Amino acid sequence: MYGFYGKLLRVNLTDKTHTVEDLPEDVMKENLGGKALGAYLLLKYLPPKTDPLSPESKLIFTTGPAQDTTVSAAGRYGVFAKSPLTGIFGESYSGGHTAPMMRRTGYDAIMIEGASSEPVYLHITDQGVEFNDASDLWGKETYETEEALVEKVGVKGAQAIVIGPAGENLVKYSCIKNNKWRSAGRTGMGAVMGSKKVKGVVFSGSQKAPLYDEDKLKAYVKNMVKECVNTVRTQNMKEKGTPYMVEVTNKASAFPTRYWAEGSFDKWEDISSDRMRADMEVSPTACARCFMACGKLSKVTKGRHKGLVVEGPEYETLYAIGGLCCVSPIEEVVYLNDVCDRLGLDTISGGNVASFAIEMGIRGKLEGMPDYGDVDGIADLFHKIAYRKGVGDFLAEGIRHISEQLDMVDYAVHAKGMEPAGYDPRALPGMSLGYAVSSRGGCHLRSSFYMGELRNEIPKDMVEGKAKIFLDFESRNALEDSLILCRFYQQFIGWDGMLEILKHTTGMDLELEDLYAYGRHATNLARKFNIREGLTGADDKLPKRLFTDGIGPNKDMVVNADNLKIMLKEYYELHGWDENGMPK
Repeated sequence: MYGFYGKLLRVNLTDKTHTVEDLPEDVMKENLGGKALGAYLLLKYLPPKTDPLSPESKLIFTTGPAQDTTVSAAGRYGVFAKSPLTGIFGESYSGGHTAPMMRRTGYDAIMIEGASSEPVYLHITDQGVEFNDASDLWGKETYETEEALVEKVGVKGAQAIVIGPAGENLVKYSCIKNNKWRSAGRTGMGAVMGSKKVKGVVFSGSQKAPLYDEDKLKAYVKNMVKECVNTVRTQNMKEKGTPYMVEVTNKASAFPTRYWAEGSFDKWEDISSDRMRADMEVSPTACARCFMACGKLSKVTKGRHKGLVVEGPEYETLYAIGGLCCVSPIEEVVYLNDVCDRLGLDTISGGNVASFAIEMGIRGKLEGMPDYGDVDGIADLFHKIAYRKGVGDFLAEGIRHISEQLDMVDYAVHAKGMEPAGYDPRALPGMSLGYAVSSRGGCHLRSSFYMGELRNEIPKDMVEGKAKIFLDFESRNALEDSLILCRFYQQFIGWDGMLEILKHTTGMDLELEDLYAYGRHATNLARKFNIREGLTGADDKLPKRLFTDGIGPNKDMVVNADNLKIMLKEYYELHGWDENGMPK
């Protein structure tokens, strides 16, 4: 089939072997790659109720038909497993320059299973798999590890993914890193990799999947780039990146602050995009073939962190460390961002855990905690978490576990065990549905619904009919995750663009209704996996305090429980699920 290799690489770490299996054409046509393929493989190969950190678990990397083509939005790969943080469907995506080389190894999916008895790194090529000793790298931070692995392999253009101390020590929200600052950050994929004693994987190869009509694909991309490269959207992202959202969400009272007690940060201007560009040396960086260049290579030019360079901080880091932990100015957020990157910690979950720990210290539930804004104390906490030292061993388990042990369940903010992103559903009501039904827990990117409400394209007070609009957002994003396209290109590519990309890469002549079906299919596969692991519709919920503790200028913004029930009922019906959220 055009656009795919039809190959699955299975790497067995226990006996240091690998095999290549065919992926039938009907499987590729039904799933397309990325998210849907990852979910399909987990359902097929992972036994139900498997411990996510056991040798029996599977760690799956996928690409889609657009990776390693001229498509500007396709510089991403996906990684899938049963999440050690949530116990349900785990998925994460990362940009940078790794995806094209992962694709050139000649496989649509790579499944790592079993566990090594000693630290190893893998070199996966189009000729096979090399298993190499990584004992000298075990314990090293991510930057040093990635540089060392690429040097050890010695292949021009080789790309590596690595874990840091957090992944080695099985921190439930540790991430996988590539290109120094890029992260497959959510759901604890770094811990799964660490449980298998894999310090890193290097990819190299020269394979190219056959395309149905490469010339027409190039023509489509060329025309899209011509139309979009000079738009206000592109220039805004190239100049400001995601930090521009700090101003937007604070003015909407949607910026979670002081562990979800407030909807805006009184020092938000000190961590804004304007402050970032005024006080640091900032230059745009891009993923493979991307013209938007939303990444910001930021160099601190003064103060105690002078000379420190980080790609970022992104909006979510500014929210989780800046807002939740009340850290400012932006140079201090950059410093803590760097600490997390080196250790291999997800900054969203890490910031949530740190701020919750601060709050528990204030309330007398934990001893020796830093205060809000205590940068060095928070940095020390991140190190304790990554190395599981002292209280860090407890905090490494995530908000759900921590709150249960401290009898603070009603105060903890999470959905299905994962700490949410920086869009407060009390100010953005559509996100109450988004967080509640997300297949991986408290995630904004399964739907990106917050954008519609922030832009006033979707009325915030709308209840009936909102789930129908939400389903369109969710289905589009699920399809994008199967093709693994960047969210920031939605305004440029859209449904029609995805039709063209699929036509020119795979030869599939589809209609718009087919794309909706593909998106719903990917969502249903993840739902089926979660149900198999024990979830029910009762788990499509939000934490208690979001219904009772108000935010906003008048402290009257809360999630309306009745409205959420209405939206959930409509959402289930539109998916064709029963009243308990179970696919029929």
